[in-house]
Amino acid sequence: MRFFIILTLVCFLVSAQSQNGFVTARGKQIFFPDGKPMLIKGTNLGNWLLPEGYMFKFEKVNAPWMIEQALLELIGPSANSFFWKQYLDTYITEADIRLLKEMNFNSVRLPFDYRLFTLESYLGANDSTRGFHYIDRVVKWCKKYQLYLLLDMHAAPGGQTGDNIDNSYGYPFLYTDSGCQQKTIDIWKRIANRYRNESIILGYDLLNEPIAHFFDQASLNPLLEPLYRRIVASIRQVDKNHLIFLEGAQWASKFTMFSQPFDKKLVYSFHKYWTDTTQEVIQEYVDFSNRYNVPVYVGETGENDDRWILAFRKLLEKNKIGWHFWPYKKMESTSCLVSFPKPAGWDSLVAYTKSLRASHEDIRRARPKDISVIEKALTAFLQNMREQNYFFNLPYIRGIGGELKSNIKSQK
Repeated sequence: MRFFIILTLVCFLVSAQSQNGFVTARGKQIFFPDGKPMLIKGTNLGNWLLPEGYMFKFEKVNAPWMIEQALLELIGPSANSFFWKQYLDTYITEADIRLLKEMNFNSVRLPFDYRLFTLESYLGANDSTRGFHYIDRVVKWCKKYQLYLLLDMHAAPGGQTGDNIDNSYGYPFLYTDSGCQQKTIDIWKRIANRYRNESIILGYDLLNEPIAHFFDQASLNPLLEPLYRRIVASIRQVDKNHLIFLEGAQWASKFTMFSQPFDKKLVYSFHKYWTDTTQEVIQEYVDFSNRYNVPVYVGETGENDDRWILAFRKLLEKNKIGWHFWPYKKMESTSCLVSFPKPAGWDSLVAYTKSLRASHEDIRRARPKDISVIEKALTAFLQNMREQNYFFNLPYIRGIGGELKSNIKSQK
């Protein structure tokens, strides 16, 4: 009798999940809506809704505001706005989502800057609905190709990291600025309210890589989980369906500030770059998963050679840990799934970003006499980054378990 009661209960839970239609979590595992275990496998759509300087071959000009500032100095406001409009419309398209599905991945992580949901100037415009415009497009494509979508606030108000990746001011003011905290909470509630019934969305990754290691960890780390609790409470007022992903501090490497899980649909996320590929590297996260009976997952990893990529992916899968490798594509690179050619004249733009530009006099002195070289390079960049110009990094794709069609170009 006890066996039949347990069997009935299991069938009921699976049926409830199927009717609900959302990916969910139970114990240490994530489950598809039909009740089958899901191991997250995919990539990050990095450099799109939050550009990063190193993917443009820049060095010190690494945050979005720095990139935009350099373009404003060179080509002016109108041309800057035109460039970013074209960039945002074409860097990721339906073709990219189709390709990722054909490679046999099941999901993508989408980093975004909170400014896309405000009237703050960002990438040539200040429209508070832009974020929904771009996410809606990806949702539509993901539904068409059945690829789950994880939304990642890569840049939060005031800065959650305190470095270039959060497009902030050099310090993680989010944890000490009540206004920034409320803005973060409000934006996540708006996002959750809009997508509360959208089952193709895997969940919400609340803050990317909180609190860089060079800040006072003793004072800042304890502030992270209380902020997470406030954000989650606000989301749950409008959305009880989706998973919520919590990243640890120090570039998503430490879980020591986390206590007992406070929501039934939490996934704890860590990031790993440039480490060994041994069990010791991930054991603390496995132990955390076992201690609290919760899923853990790798939101970012990669940026390494093909042998490392293969070894680390196998290590994660051995431990039943899902992953999103970073990133999907870059210009002239092999440490990604696809790459595209660097345009002629691009080095002139790179050289300008390396020059001293601390004053107006410096800017005038550094400005090239022939701006047309840079204008042509920017135009070519917008063309080169389109699907028809991709090269596919076959060893990398195979390293993360992807599949390929026979008619694609490999990286030269």
